[in-house]
Amino acid sequence: MKQIIFRLGKKPAVFDSRTLRFGSYLAAQLPPPPPSVNYGKSVPTWPMYLNDQYGDCTCAAAAHMIQNWTANAGREISPTDQDVLNFYEHFTTPGPDNGCIMLSVLKYWQSTGLAKDRITAFAQVENKNTIQAQDAVSMFGSLYIGIELPDFAVNSANMLDVPWVVSPQGPVGDAAPNPQNGHCVPAVAYDQRNLYVVTWGAVKSMSWQFYTTYADEAFAVLSTDFLKSGRAPDGFDLAQLKADLAEVGKVPSNRASIIRRRS
Repeated sequence: MKQIIFRLGKKPAVFDSRTLRFGSYLAAQLPPPPPSVNYGKSVPTWPMYLNDQYGDCTCAAAAHMIQNWTANAGREISPTDQDVLNFYEHFTTPGPDNGCIMLSVLKYWQSTGLAKDRITAFAQVENKNTIQAQDAVSMFGSLYIGIELPDFAVNSANMLDVPWVVSPQGPVGDAAPNPQNGHCVPAVAYDQRNLYVVTWGAVKSMSWQFYTTYADEAFAVLSTDFLKSGRAPDGFDLAQLKADLAEVGKVPSNRASIIRRRS
């Protein structure tokens, strides 16, 4: 039996003052999100997308989101391994194994696309806010999550078998978040106990406590692949978001405040 190699590849989070905030577009009296949703059940198989060869998790996650959106819209589109590699190589000079910044991937995905599939917009979800995370998944089909895995989660021959739950002693020692173990996964389902994310060609459960402890960034991603007729869900102000996007585009990059999280 071939041994599976598990690679990571998310670089430390970068925060840009121009990034729109998801909570700014939610209605003040928005009802609670559904107690559970499962969009991932519409996808029969999840490719590895070369994350056993390269640190391309940020790009593999994008391809998995395209699969998820299009499958739920009635006709699944699965980017090829070569599509993902071509996308990944845009961020990796001189060789395709340097990892990526999630924000850079989102900006390029919006401007250029992965296999010609471009997203409409993205907005940052408030850190540790589980209600916003549920809103993002239920409204837009997925959540683009960056996590700083603890050492206990990566020091295993089969990282898929390691439960993504918080250690009883808390996030200390080998259970502390480690920026060197950056990984990116898309959530495609949740219930009261867990988020369900796609990683290394499989769906893996992540407890909500694990999410609030180890996720250092998360984004709601809007795609016409998922939004029927371009119509946003009730309670989300898509028109205002598009207007704000137009204004953001007028701000020169040298006037934006960009903060790199220290590793």
